[in-house]
Amino acid sequence: MELASALCAFDALSQETRLRAFRLLVEAGLEGTPAGTLSEALGIPHNTLSFHLGQLHGAGLVSSRRTGRSIIYTANFAFITELVRFMVEKCCAVEFASLREGARKGSAIIEISNCCGVREKRK
Repeated sequence: MELASALCAFDALSQETRLRAFRLLVEAGLEGTPAGTLSEALGIPHNTLSFHLGQLHGAGLVSSRRTGRSIIYTANFAFITELVRFMVEKCCAVEFASLREGARKGSAIIEISNCCGVREKRK
């Protein structure tokens, strides 16, 4: 992944409505969800949602398809995988995080070490 693509994706996700919409699309999985359902779940007008989905689509984070009269939006999981891989490989120190291939074909595991003695507090 090129730096410009990663920056575009992070820019698109740095707005609350777009991040909330994206999270809903991730939860919807590979089937995706209609724009109307997203609009209702987010409590925003269709034209506002259309603008935000256009930003996410332009950044490569979502894709769309027409089914009858509805437009179904889906998170672009392949792109997200590459974005996470980019972050681990290009932005994290090797001592902090690394990738290794998973047991399933095409899967990867992110290994995060206990950096600088910082421990997660559990409640």
